[in-house]
Amino acid sequence: MSNTDPGREADQPLLEIRNLHISFATPQGRTQAVRGVNLSMGRERIAVVGESGSGKSITFRSLLGLLPASAEIAADRLHLQGDYLLSLGPRAMRAVRGRRIGMVVQDPKQGLDPLMTIGRQLAEMLKLHGKAPRLGLQRRVHELLADVYIRDPKRVAGLYPHEVSGGMAQRAMLAMMLSAEPDLLIADEATSALDAVVRHRILDLIDEQVRLRGMGLVLISHDLDLVAGYADRVLVMYAGRVVEELQGGQMDAATHPYTRGLLACRPSLDHPGGDLPVLQREAAWLL
Repeated sequence: MSNTDPGREADQPLLEIRNLHISFATPQGRTQAVRGVNLSMGRERIAVVGESGSGKSITFRSLLGLLPASAEIAADRLHLQGDYLLSLGPRAMRAVRGRRIGMVVQDPKQGLDPLMTIGRQLAEMLKLHGKAPRLGLQRRVHELLADVYIRDPKRVAGLYPHEVSGGMAQRAMLAMMLSAEPDLLIADEATSALDAVVRHRILDLIDEQVRLRGMGLVLISHDLDLVAGYADRVLVMYAGRVVEELQGGQMDAATHPYTRGLLACRPSLDHPGGDLPVLQREAAWLL
């Protein structure tokens, strides 16, 4: 349970990260994966973009204690509504997962139990976080599935994850995360396994639900164009650092050479078939 005074919630950030460092033990010694990340956000929409390996997912998985034992985490502040996450014990951290921070992962079928129906998993989520109604549990399950625009929620509730499409599985995963009514939702490459049309539908759905419920949102992606239109702010990460921050929808205002290089590498319909430029990296970006 949070020990934060509700009366002070409006006076402090929803999430505050200051000087976050994450390293991993390797045979060659410790490798720095995240190096001095800073972020302060309220109930707003943040997109975090960058190449694979830039530290995007690791940064936010550290909030949930989901990194392997070889990880070493240090931060001046890693606070959720005033609570220092690194000081929480296992029981308190379990209360954070789902109830206060929800995460939608890249492949929903890896996040769903293949041996349980979707409806049963939703019901267990409601019970786990104290959101199950005293009467009408199945009705609440169907309502949550309907909230994410599943047309026949009663039928889908009786299906197993392998019996639904990727897009429907992602909707079911989103319904599970929303069922706990978290303060912060993290969507970690939540649409990269889906086709282009379904990607936008899922992002539209996430955006709608976040706005309706007054939640904070972190969209993690390597696709700058896709997520920039859904964010109030965009953070660009390179080699474990945030190298640039931009307003959502204003990627053309980027000044850092890494961000400009990523934008230049996008294929264009104006010049089909042409060679894409190669991103020229500079040692100074690592400093």
